[in-house]
Amino acid sequence: MIADWLAAANDLSTAVVLDALDEIGLKRQAILNAPPRTTNAVLAGRAKTLLWVDFAYDDPDTYALELQAVDSIRPHDLVVCATASSARAGIWGELLTTAAMQRGAAGLLTDGAVRDLARMEAMGFPVFARHLSPYDSMNRQKVVAFDIAVEIDGVRVAPGDIVIADRDGAAIVPQEVAAKALAAALAKVRAENKFRDAVKAGMSLTEAYAKFKVL
Repeated sequence: MIADWLAAANDLSTAVVLDALDEIGLKRQAILNAPPRTTNAVLAGRAKTLLWVDFAYDDPDTYALELQAVDSIRPHDLVVCATASSARAGIWGELLTTAAMQRGAAGLLTDGAVRDLARMEAMGFPVFARHLSPYDSMNRQKVVAFDIAVEIDGVRVAPGDIVIADRDGAAIVPQEVAAKALAAALAKVRAENKFRDAVKAGMSLTEAYAKFKVL
């Protein structure tokens, strides 16, 4: 299924995917306020989830589960870090990016903070992050679980869900409806293309909407 989404990614957007999810009855699947920090392209991948917590004590094993999680990344995994919108530390940076890229990661989406932004941009790694912080995560934040269902802004993200992200936000597509959602999204794209062409050819907005039922 991920191959089908990747093949279609250039024709998709977060907005059109959310329209498709609306159509099949899933109304709250958007993660907002995690803007692209290193790319303007549409990002697509399979959710690889990490759950982070804040803490404030000396822990020499701060990085333990974080390292295990990155070492288990598969090609086309899109790392999703749920932090409860914490800006306490830069939980992701150049070195994790280096390892993730070696394993074929698609990119990163987090409601937390990242650092080493210029270096990640130079590496061509897509990063969508709510916050920036130059602080290291040692003794500040750590991964307490990975490959589990997490929640960001009330949106459930399960391992294997499809993630589409762009400058508008991110859409989470539950894997059990991924095929249906992709078909609906591509149908919407085709209808929008016909709508656009008709308006450019002189059809009124009212007439175009009546004919194609998209906006």
